[in-house]
Amino acid sequence: MKIINQYQSMGNRIKSRRKELRIKQSELAESLDISNNHISSIENGREKPSLDMFLKICDELKVTPDYLLLGNVHAKNVPQNITEALLLCSDEDIELASQFIELLVHRNKNTWNNKNFV
Repeated sequence: MKIINQYQSMGNRIKSRRKELRIKQSELAESLDISNNHISSIENGREKPSLDMFLKICDELKVTPDYLLLGNVHAKNVPQNITEALLLCSDEDIELASQFIELLVHRNKNTWNNKNFV
């Protein structure tokens, strides 16, 4: 019974994300090359997608597998909108963001060490 509820929860997250992106069910089905009935059954938890189909759904909906499986909105505490924004950045922008994050980590590491006397 618990596994069935997990598929229903995953289906609800697929449906919710699809609607958030303003994608019609028929459009998602077409982009995945499956029938409208099949994506409807996945969204309602009546059918489970194959691994390949699951990964295609993640790609089309621009979400991580852990979001659809577990409902984690944040991948390693990174808000989804930041992750999505990074997808639009050039390689140079990603490198710059990486350097900036390294500076923040270094700064916060020192602050944490000072507060915790390590």
